[in-house]
Amino acid sequence: MAPPLIQLKDIALTFGGTPLLSGVELSVSQSERVCLIGRNGSGKSTLLKIAAGLVEPDKGSRFVQPGATIRYLPQEPDFGDHATTLAYVEAGLSPGDDHYQARFILEQFGLQGDEAPSHLSGGEARRAALARVLAPSPDILLLDEPTNHLDLTTIEWLESELDSRRGALVIISHDRRFLSNLSRSTAWLDRGQIRQIDRGFSAFEAWRDEVLAEEERDQHKLDRKIVMEEHWLRYGVSGRRKRNVKRLGNLFALREARRDYRGAAGNANLAAAEAEKSGKLVIEAKNVSRTYGDRKIVDSFSIRVQRGDRIGIVGPNGAGKTTLVDMLTGANPPDNGSIRFGANIEMATLDQHRESLDPKSTLADALTGGGSDNVMVGGKPKHVVSYMKDFLFAQEQMRTPLEVLSGGERGRLMLARALAKPSNLLVLDEPTNDLDLETLDVLEEMLGDYEGTVILISHDRDFLDRVVTSVIAPEGDGRWIEYAGGYTDMLAQRGADLKREAVKAAAVEAAKAPKPVPSGTTKRRLNFNEKHALETLPKTITRLQAEIAKQQRHLDDPDLYKKDRKKFDKASDALATAQKELQQAEDKWLELEMLREEIESA
Repeated sequence: MAPPLIQLKDIALTFGGTPLLSGVELSVSQSERVCLIGRNGSGKSTLLKIAAGLVEPDKGSRFVQPGATIRYLPQEPDFGDHATTLAYVEAGLSPGDDHYQARFILEQFGLQGDEAPSHLSGGEARRAALARVLAPSPDILLLDEPTNHLDLTTIEWLESELDSRRGALVIISHDRRFLSNLSRSTAWLDRGQIRQIDRGFSAFEAWRDEVLAEEERDQHKLDRKIVMEEHWLRYGVSGRRKRNVKRLGNLFALREARRDYRGAAGNANLAAAEAEKSGKLVIEAKNVSRTYGDRKIVDSFSIRVQRGDRIGIVGPNGAGKTTLVDMLTGANPPDNGSIRFGANIEMATLDQHRESLDPKSTLADALTGGGSDNVMVGGKPKHVVSYMKDFLFAQEQMRTPLEVLSGGERGRLMLARALAKPSNLLVLDEPTNDLDLETLDVLEEMLGDYEGTVILISHDRDFLDRVVTSVIAPEGDGRWIEYAGGYTDMLAQRGADLKREAVKAAAVEAAKAPKPVPSGTTKRRLNFNEKHALETLPKTITRLQAEIAKQQRHLDDPDLYKKDRKKFDKASDALATAQKELQQAEDKWLELEMLREEIESA
């Protein structure tokens, strides 16, 4: 067995009174692919930070093989004082790394490198953070929820990119399909300890259920044994004092084991407050269209939504998914076409954006609206503590400010607010974000039992396959088509994955295309200028790389702008010029190199 690249031994950490981690062991070897699984709040992110060297445990040791490189992707990236996404990504490189990997990976994620971090959307920030950890090609990648805020096409590209790399992976994610395709072993963090199997995530859920069932049987046997020993204590004590003392000590030990036992956390009790049934027809859209400027977002789309339908909407970020849903639900009328709604429609909406939550507000106030201890669930009052417990919140969290809640807890809170409203039409925008696997299971069951109609936007392929009855996908130029079945069925019917934005400009792609030689003519040869350029361009590229590194070192000084504005402007202009010239030189060299290969193979 290969020696570990990173090894954690006997890790212990306590927050408050309950140990978060207790005697945790984790070892990752070269090229190993580990998925780290656990409930929200079980300590997965904390353990990953310990592995990255960012958090010091109360007890235990961390070993990293000398020379091994580690990169850690947090859930919330910190861009610091970096002026652009390129500067942020390049700051994650080591001295010996290729700086042009930073720009290349950013382009793969659809970013140009000149974006200001303060103006990035959630998806753009996640892509920039991923570029920062991928560009150095480290020996170990520690990824905390890498697919959050990414669209399906980017998730599939990332999956392919990670699969092709040789480095080791430790992944925390709620995306079942992503974990199943990438993991080769599973580490389950449960009640402060880790259990590990040498099988990927696809085997996890069956194994977990077996472990918990066996544990439940053992606790039942323990309870029976305690009852028997207590019966002996009351009725069967003999005159042999030494034997009695030993048996009494065993009874105390059994009681202590029962008292110290931490049972598995229960599942959320998700239930939508259902209104009276809607009419058979819920929504009818005829030839609806929407245009922004010269761009067609939706072009002549028609659909009939019947009661009980579960419709998934997929597509790249910016394709117009939310625009389409807003038109179908009447939130934003179409430019052309008509929308007709059925009778008795009661709609509840879950928005993926959580800006509506006041971070200073308490959990109880967010559920009740403030000034009351009751939540109106289906039009009837229910005590807020009871309703909180349905969504796995403890009574002690009642006055907790929302700003300290984890991503999973905020996700459950948004679900709790949406499901309290009586409805027969649920509109869910990214409902799976940050939810743990157990809560996802319950959400899927709830949607399966829901008698109304569901329209949801999701980038979770497994969730779509389990829940929806049809999928609406974009086909380009504002065309949207509905496919029967789940996401996998949609791919089978389309015969292709969803289109991904091209990274290179069309002009560059055209320049790289080989030029055919007409039959009956002299074989094409490189002329003097082309040969000279092919020989000298590598030196030019190296010179430009050095120039960019030089100017970047000037700009890395955070006080340069204040100390010497002219020097800052000069360095910025020189950097931009060198980057532009480098791009042109690389494209020209690539064009000539492909032409040379074509001529030699002809």
